[in-house]
Amino acid sequence: MNRPAALWLALGWGGFALLPWYGVEDGFWSLAWLFDYPAGADAAPALLQILLFGRWWLAPMVLPLAAPLLVLRRPRTDPLFSRVLLAAGAVGAVFFLGQGFLIGIGGWEYATLEGLFGPLGDRQFGMGYGALSVAAAFLFLFAQGLAARGAINGDGFVVGSIALVIALVAAFIFFPVVRILASAFQDNDYNFVPYLFVEKLFSHDIWGVGCLTANVNCGIAWNSLLMAILVAASTTVLGLAFALLATRTGFRAKRLLRLLSVLPIITPPFVIGLAIILLFGASGTVTQAIETITGTTPGRYIYGLPGIWLAQTLAFTPIAFLVLIGVVEGVSPSMEEASQTLRAGNWRTFTTVSLPLMRPGLANAFLVGFIESLADFGNPLVLGGNFDVLSTSIFFAIVGAQNDQGRAAVLAIILLAFTLTAFWAQHRWLGHKSYATVTGKGDAGLHVPLPRRVVWLAYGSALPWAGLTAVIYCMIMFGGFVELWGRDHSLTLRHYMDAFSITTGTGGLVWSGAAWNSFWTTIYISLISAPLTAAVGLLTAYLLIRQKFAGQQAFEFGTMLSFAIPGTVIGVGYILAFNVPPIELTGTGIILVICFIFRNMPVGVRAGIAAMTQIDKSLDEASLTLGASSFATVRKVVLPLLRPAVIAALVFSFVRAMTAISAVIFLVSANYDMATSYIIGRVENGDYGLSIAYSSVLIVVMVVVILLIQLVVGERRIGRREDMNVAFGAGGAVG
Repeated sequence: MNRPAALWLALGWGGFALLPWYGVEDGFWSLAWLFDYPAGADAAPALLQILLFGRWWLAPMVLPLAAPLLVLRRPRTDPLFSRVLLAAGAVGAVFFLGQGFLIGIGGWEYATLEGLFGPLGDRQFGMGYGALSVAAAFLFLFAQGLAARGAINGDGFVVGSIALVIALVAAFIFFPVVRILASAFQDNDYNFVPYLFVEKLFSHDIWGVGCLTANVNCGIAWNSLLMAILVAASTTVLGLAFALLATRTGFRAKRLLRLLSVLPIITPPFVIGLAIILLFGASGTVTQAIETITGTTPGRYIYGLPGIWLAQTLAFTPIAFLVLIGVVEGVSPSMEEASQTLRAGNWRTFTTVSLPLMRPGLANAFLVGFIESLADFGNPLVLGGNFDVLSTSIFFAIVGAQNDQGRAAVLAIILLAFTLTAFWAQHRWLGHKSYATVTGKGDAGLHVPLPRRVVWLAYGSALPWAGLTAVIYCMIMFGGFVELWGRDHSLTLRHYMDAFSITTGTGGLVWSGAAWNSFWTTIYISLISAPLTAAVGLLTAYLLIRQKFAGQQAFEFGTMLSFAIPGTVIGVGYILAFNVPPIELTGTGIILVICFIFRNMPVGVRAGIAAMTQIDKSLDEASLTLGASSFATVRKVVLPLLRPAVIAALVFSFVRAMTAISAVIFLVSANYDMATSYIIGRVENGDYGLSIAYSSVLIVVMVVVILLIQLVVGERRIGRREDMNVAFGAGGAVG
């Protein structure tokens, strides 16, 4: 018997005959549905939904679930085996999607079907765990059929992984995005009016170039493109400086430097914006000092392009650092030594050997910085002034007085076009060259010292930036202990007591602080989503780097799509897509977890790609030659060498779940309120002290979790390099 196919078929029959087909009201894990199981309309499996409640449209799925039983004992090489599995998976998926999308909460979804078949007299709710199990069975039966026909060398694990990622991307990226983008061709009454799309696409406020001849702002698109290029360049340079300082010099405070480099990523964006305003605004500390020293009054220079650039560079440099550090560590000392053996100096070795081998990391860091800048919402909202960008314009088109989803969709399409262009440019720059430096062979273990000018450039750029970061975070921490930040600096603990007080009641300790509910929900959701995000991201990176299949570039771009679209659009798209059958998720914690997984997955993908590009494929091939399966090879060979990428994916996904704003604000509910939405509510009410105190607590919590992640994952060990760090020591700082 073919064991994988049998297991997936068992899952399908279990979901069809045993598990509740529709979503249960109080949640599956509350187990309250067991009191009404199996004959209750809400808790009944599909089999009983057909027999007891007349939902006949579920019956056709019995056939594709039964057909594979006829061929399970046939050899995998039998053509009939693959044909039956392919047919069962495809036909079952068509029936499954058809009954889900054609019959909704009010009966037939289309008047044509109601006129053809008559009214149903019944309705259908959102799918539950039974439907999920059957859908998974159809998907993986189809994948097993493809593998049996020889796809990807007949590797069932790889084919199944590709099918899984495609299905997840289609359901939770493409489907909601298509729902929101479809409104680009509709008016406010949802009528199809294509000429409105052309009119909105070429409007002057989007593409205006009056800034080239007069003292006015350029169009929104040009503003966003300029900002994205500037931020991507500055974050990549600073990220490289931090990575070189942390791995290739004798700098003594490396741990402190790593902590300072990741602090901005663990802070709600508007908090950094407020700190920048209090430093460089009209009444800011630095501005007042300049006025006192020079006698001149600086203008509102911090609002607009300079302020957003500064805030985004502070916020996104850590991402570039996390992407680049594994690449910098992975450069082979043997290649550098070979260059010097051929009488090349330190500078020539760095520019012709080391730096070109870092290209994958540099390209991915630039791409992520570019996309992050385009999609950022919090910093332009606080510091934008009259400098309009795509992300804030989309937000105000959706929730502002305009209430124009069509305009928001058009702006999102332009943003996607910019992202696609950057994606294409990155591929052109990298080309088809090999950047593998980790081959399984021994190396000398000792990196060639960096050129003196590179060392001083790294010190000169990274240390002042770290100093500015430290000043900003001292101000943030200080703001939680004063009555009114910027006005009344009387010391107090009132804000922390209001947010996190604990009292005693008749039942024992009472979490009486106003912030506890959102705090525990945020921790819970973030801890669930982080490992899932890292797993999906790194699996996708493995498929992109180690496998070749049709549509690979489209597959890669699809995984980056949610990262390119502002969270406001993703949030509205999720509301439109998942507020009605067949997938009803709004108001639940699951929708928050799913949103975080697919919003943050691209960083895991890019970090995994950057790191895996340096690992020679011969290591995988050696494992497979010795009889290991693809799954065992990934677990025992590839994954241990991806520890920097694992840390990057885990850290980024956890802190982004803790600090996300734009998408979350549409998806939170009374039962699942997140920290950022709570803080924004306080900011809108002018309660800055409590907001800053809450943010300070979140920062401390995230620092602790990051240290735990690094402790659990550990460090990648390649040859004798780490054992010789002490010997390298100061030599790298003066080389």
